[in-house]
Amino acid sequence: MTVDQPDTERRALITGGTAGIGAAFARRLAADGWHLVLVARDADRLAEMAAELTGRHARTVETIPADLSTDDGCATVERRLAAEPSVELLVNNAGISLNKPFLRSSVEDEARLLRLNVHAVMRLTLAALRPMTERRRGAVINVSSVAGFGAVMPGSTYSASKAWVTNFSESVGQSTRPFGVRVMALCPGYTRTEFHDRAGINMSKTPGWMWLRADDVVDEALRDLRKGKLVSVPAWKYKLAVAGLRHAPRRLLDVVSRDTRGRIGREDG
Repeated sequence: MTVDQPDTERRALITGGTAGIGAAFARRLAADGWHLVLVARDADRLAEMAAELTGRHARTVETIPADLSTDDGCATVERRLAAEPSVELLVNNAGISLNKPFLRSSVEDEARLLRLNVHAVMRLTLAALRPMTERRRGAVINVSSVAGFGAVMPGSTYSASKAWVTNFSESVGQSTRPFGVRVMALCPGYTRTEFHDRAGINMSKTPGWMWLRADDVVDEALRDLRKGKLVSVPAWKYKLAVAGLRHAPRRLLDVVSRDTRGRIGREDG
C-alpha cells in the first residue's frame, strides 16, 4: 500500500496541526478518509480541531499536546510513531521564525528555533522512517520554505534552518526510495496563516499577488508526493523565484531581498 491508494485505515501524524498549513493538511486528509494524530502545544485548540474533524468526517483523531522544542515533547511523539496503529504519513509542519536580527537575538531564542525547525524534524523523521522502511510503505513531508534557497532575510536565521530541512529531506528521500518510502520537502512561499502574526512580523507591505492559500499549498504538495518528487515548490511564481535564487548573482540577491525581519536598522545602533 502507498499513501495514494484508498484504505480506510490510513493514519497521518501532523505536527503544528491546529493552524495554517498543518490545519489545512488535517482537513484535507480527514476529508480523504485518513485517521489523524495531531500534535501541538495548545491542548484546547487540539480538542477543538479533533471535534471538528471527527464531527465532519467521522475519522478517528488522536491528539498529543507536546512542545517539540523540548526533548520530552519530541520523545512523546517518537513513542507514538513507533506504536500501533501505525502511521503511514508524517507531516513535520511545526516551526517558528524570530522577528529580530541575529545580532540582537539571544542564545535561548536561537536554540529554540533550531530545536523546533531542525532538531525536531530530524528526530521525528528518523522515528517515522524506521517502521516505514520495515513495512516498505509510508511517506514523510517536511514543511520547509522557499526562503531556504537563499539568504533573502538579511540577519535572520530562519532561512538557514529551512535550507537544512530541504537538503536533509532531499538526501534522505533518495535513500528511502528503494524501500518504497517517500520523503519530500514542501517549500511554499508566503502563505496566509497565523505564522507571521505569531512571530510579530509585519507583512502589510507584502503585495497581495505573492500570497498563497494554505489549501492550495496542500493540494500541490500531495500531488507532488504522488509523483515521487523530493522537493515541492507550490505555484509557478515561486518556482520561478527558486530558479532565480539558485542561479542569480549574489550581488543581485542582495539588492532584491525584501524580507527585512532580520535587518538591523540605524535605530539599533
